[in-house]
Amino acid sequence: MSEQLDSMLIDETKDALKETAQLIEAAANANGEEAKLLYARIADNLRNAKRRLVELEGNAVEKAKVAAKQTDEYVHAHPWQAVGIGAAVGLLIGFLVARR
Repeated sequence: MSEQLDSMLIDETKDALKETAQLIEAAANANGEEAKLLYARIADNLRNAKRRLVELEGNAVEKAKVAAKQTDEYVHAHPWQAVGIGAAVGLLIGFLVARR
C-alpha cells in the first residue's frame, strides 16, 4: 500500500513539475495580468510539489527505520550468522577492490 502511495506521489510530482515548466514558458510570452496569474499558478505548483516530496521523504524515513529495526532484531537473534555475512561481504569488497 505504501509503495502505491509513493508511486502516486512521484507521478503527481512529475506531472506538477511538467505543468510548471509549461507555465514558465507561457509566462515568458505573457504580459500584465496574465503573467501574474501564470506566476501564481507556478508558485502553487511548486508548493504542492515540495509538499509531495516532503511526504515521500517521510515515507522513506519510515521504511528505513523499519528496515533498521528488523536488521537489529536479526543481528540480536543470529549474531554469528550476521558476523559471517559481514565477513563475506567484506571479503568480496576487498577482492573486488584488490582487482583494480
